[in-house]
Amino acid sequence: MKDLNRDLQVYCSERINEFELISDVRKKLLKEIAQYISYCFQNSVDMKLCFICTHNSRRSLFGQLWSQVAAKWIQLDDFRAYSGGTEATAANERAIASLRRSGFIINNQSTVNKLNPRYVVKLAEHADEMIVFSKVYTHPDNPEDDFAAIMVCSDAEQSCPFIPGAEKRFYLPYDDPKEFDGTAFEIEKYDERSKQIAREMLYLFMNVNMSL
Repeated sequence: MKDLNRDLQVYCSERINEFELISDVRKKLLKEIAQYISYCFQNSVDMKLCFICTHNSRRSLFGQLWSQVAAKWIQLDDFRAYSGGTEATAANERAIASLRRSGFIINNQSTVNKLNPRYVVKLAEHADEMIVFSKVYTHPDNPEDDFAAIMVCSDAEQSCPFIPGAEKRFYLPYDDPKEFDGTAFEIEKYDERSKQIAREMLYLFMNVNMSL
């Protein structure tokens, strides 16, 4: 677990103990995505998931980062996670704060575009850096082909009937914590959504078959 810092390790252990909170319907869908990753692994095909929502500011970022953590948890080192939106805005500061509370090491990266800052994210002090920011799903930083698109909001699912380059598409919706912005429940709801996505990504990857 050298690729995950102590805080993330503890956080993941807690989420694994909550698998009973995942409904049977969602477990079935998560296993379908796990089968796709298993197929890629067993056939030496690039393992790539791109999480897509409307603004690429909350849920898709949670999906990208927690799936990367879950892959590290099972020592699936060649997996790569991406995220995008139907439009670019900015990574939401509340989502970034929630990820920091979970154990991610996140620092601001200087950028010309102050309205859409870039964040340097690491899973451990000496781990590789990931650059996170809001972008459209066709952005050059995202894969052009041979990936699975994970649609995490209903708006993106409905407005994007076709994702160029995606060989698989899965609909895995999550409630938007944005509804609680500016309320007394803001921190609780952002952390709740992050926990749910972390829990489900861990369940997904722990169902990946890495037997050759």
